[in-house]
Amino acid sequence: MNNPAYEHKMKWFARLGYGARGLIYTIVGGLSLLSAIGAGGDTVDSRGAIQKVLQQPLGNTMLVILVAGLLGYVGWRLIQAIKDTDKHGTSIKGFAVRGGLFISAATHAVLAYYATTLLFASGSSGGGSEAGKSFIASTPGQIFLMLAGLAVIGAGAAHIIKGFKARFEKYMEIPAKQTSWVRPLCQFGLIARGAVWLLIGWFMIRSALWAQSGDIAGMGEALDTLATSPYGTWLLGIAAAGLFAFGLYSFLEAAYRRINA
Repeated sequence: MNNPAYEHKMKWFARLGYGARGLIYTIVGGLSLLSAIGAGGDTVDSRGAIQKVLQQPLGNTMLVILVAGLLGYVGWRLIQAIKDTDKHGTSIKGFAVRGGLFISAATHAVLAYYATTLLFASGSSGGGSEAGKSFIASTPGQIFLMLAGLAVIGAGAAHIIKGFKARFEKYMEIPAKQTSWVRPLCQFGLIARGAVWLLIGWFMIRSALWAQSGDIAGMGEALDTLATSPYGTWLLGIAAAGLFAFGLYSFLEAAYRRINA
């Protein structure tokens, strides 16, 4: 039996979650873009973006809202994966997509936990970080890291395909008058995020196969690599603009995404 009150709350939390993701990516992309054009800024990852939120006026209040949004996004991703709200089915491809949704829920749950530790000024995260690095540096950890790297590359490729084919449109109710600018913006954002994820996945596999270290590269390291490569300023600028566009795409999902709770 449908529960209208539950559906309404879930839709509200899901949209808040898309907005939280949008805030993180606009900060990451915006700061990186400022760095690329020499106007200050820095290359940061998702955790760095959360730290920037805390440093703003009313930072604690903003962080509480961000945590609520991230938890709402986690709940929505789990519902998508388990209840198959977008009808991906039970084929190999369908299970792969739903598995990706579950992983997305897990990664954003980690971000929500990290934001919560900042909110309560917890100093206990260092030991867990060292324990995690020790595991990743072990043989089982290296196997896990390589498999995770392959999964990230697969997700990156899926983002690029989704962007090129504009597959996001079948899940969104975009007003006809806005399609002319919303479509290319979303495509650019998805393709750029996918390209950055390909780079992150490669770093993870390289670490597992050759470096055999416990360090896991993220968006910040990927953007730093672009910045120090030939034509680095241009590459960083394009990637940063794309990640900023992905943040705007997330805001658009908050507004127009069909949410079948």
